[in-house]
Amino acid sequence: MKINTGKGSISLVVLLAIWSVSAIASLPGLAISPILGDLNKVFPKVTDLEIQMLTSLPSLLIIPFVLLSGKLSEGRDKLTILIVGLSIFFLSGVACLFARSMTWLIVISCILGIGAGMVIPFSTGLVVDYFTGDYRVRQLGYSSAINNLTLVIATVVTGYLADVDWHLPFLVYTLPGISLALSFFLKRRRSDPEPEQSIQLRHKRIDRGKLAGLMLFYFFVTYAVLAVAFYASFLIDDYKIDSSFSGVLISLFFLAIMLPGLFIDRIIGLLKRNVNLVSLGLVCAGLLCVGIFRGKAMLVVGALLTGFGYGVMQPVVYDKAATIAPPRSATLALSFVMAMNYLAVMVCPFIVDLFRHLFHTHSDRFPFFFNAALVLVVALVTWRRRGNFTLGLDESYYKS
Repeated sequence: MKINTGKGSISLVVLLAIWSVSAIASLPGLAISPILGDLNKVFPKVTDLEIQMLTSLPSLLIIPFVLLSGKLSEGRDKLTILIVGLSIFFLSGVACLFARSMTWLIVISCILGIGAGMVIPFSTGLVVDYFTGDYRVRQLGYSSAINNLTLVIATVVTGYLADVDWHLPFLVYTLPGISLALSFFLKRRRSDPEPEQSIQLRHKRIDRGKLAGLMLFYFFVTYAVLAVAFYASFLIDDYKIDSSFSGVLISLFFLAIMLPGLFIDRIIGLLKRNVNLVSLGLVCAGLLCVGIFRGKAMLVVGALLTGFGYGVMQPVVYDKAATIAPPRSATLALSFVMAMNYLAVMVCPFIVDLFRHLFHTHSDRFPFFFNAALVLVVALVTWRRRGNFTLGLDESYYKS
């Protein structure tokens, strides 16, 4: 079976190798979440700070290694960098299964963060290398969908595994072994060069102004929707709803992020330059639903609207990042944009706490109202500047 790429064709196994890298990009930190509450029992002498380090330090290390991997991809064999990163990621995951102390878990998790950081740029970079034009837009949507679907499934699986033994959730960190095995098919089938009409060939270097705009926009929208992932559980507890519902709500949120990726090309063809405007409107409405209503049904609606809006914008941002750089620098441009995701994850609680302090409130609804207000402001600016590269969409570039 041959898959059309817009500049040739590839086999199904090569496509599966590309998808497998997309699937593991969001795994770092995942195995820890179901067992955080039990670690004090497993290690009675550990402090809360040590538990926080187990999740924060790997995320901190991911950012510089995402950028380093992107930079190295310009002048060296990209697949060699990918294979090294996958090897570190996989071996660290195996090592986590045998760790017997919190210190070793922290050290191994940090090494895992290094490997993951090297791999993450290729979760979209491989799509950009192998596909072009409308085919690339469609595949970036699939990549985003696979990433988020894997996150949902793995979260559910690790929850069950944690009930059996606290080591077993770390099995999800061995999934890079599948990508590692499939990566050798990528070595056998290299990507074809960009066709002469490709928009990437118009650039001799990365357009830094447009890259900065995309980085700021992606950071902002990621920060805005993280209110659901970070604060929904506190809100549900305040509403006196069963705590298990927070897990359901967050899973639905990630499922909603996944869904638009399956037909992102159709959404773009329908909304054209209004893609970001409509998506921001959905995010704003979703955050308000979660903040205003106490019923489960409206909380679900809010999470779905927020996730769907973000799920539309994510692959569009990735595709724009690919078009502002020549082919050899596309992975580097994507690495800068993707680093914003992890930066938003790290600083979101600090931003919310800062403004809570400024507004003298401890309300669990505040993150949703505050972020909705910010999104509304950006949506109004987007409405006024729909012709802007970052905020709008050039219809001559995205073919309907």
